[in-house]
Amino acid sequence: MKVVAPSTPFDAKGLLKAAIRDDNPVVYFEHKYLYRRAKGPVPDGDEVVEIGKAATRREGDDITLLTYGAMVTPSLEAADRMSRDGVEVEVIDLRTLMPFDKEAIFASLQKTSRAVIVHEDVKTLGLGAELSAVIMEERFDSLDAPVVRVTYPDTHCPFSHILEAANLPDADKITDALRRVAAY
Repeated sequence: MKVVAPSTPFDAKGLLKAAIRDDNPVVYFEHKYLYRRAKGPVPDGDEVVEIGKAATRREGDDITLLTYGAMVTPSLEAADRMSRDGVEVEVIDLRTLMPFDKEAIFASLQKTSRAVIVHEDVKTLGLGAELSAVIMEERFDSLDAPVVRVTYPDTHCPFSHILEAANLPDADKITDALRRVAAY
């Protein structure tokens, strides 16, 4: 079973083509928040985005930020804020949640020695917990700070869009987490 979650129009098309052509079952998460919000080029040709390969959306040497889908935009905003303070955050867009790109994650951690994981799911039993466990099990000696997760709280999603927005990770919450990790 493979799971993909694009954050850009380019990846949406490329991952859909890859999913259709894959011999295995592929779950394709398409975030409705990105409809009419995500802007960018869409190739006319037969561009396919390889399943299992992450994309580095922003280079950095101080902290690795792992994210996907709709959380890429606020993560990039938070990284830009940190840059103004002299902290360069590398933003990795996973694009594929299963199997995720360990090679890209570990290569980034080799440079930064610090990790922040951002996703919309709840903290407990979410993808961030799995990523954190893999990092701790396989690259613990590379870390200079604990892995930090910025997630939805462990609660149900309220019906009020105002309350839902208050619970979602945003650039402010992500920036706070990045500052904590940078200061560790």
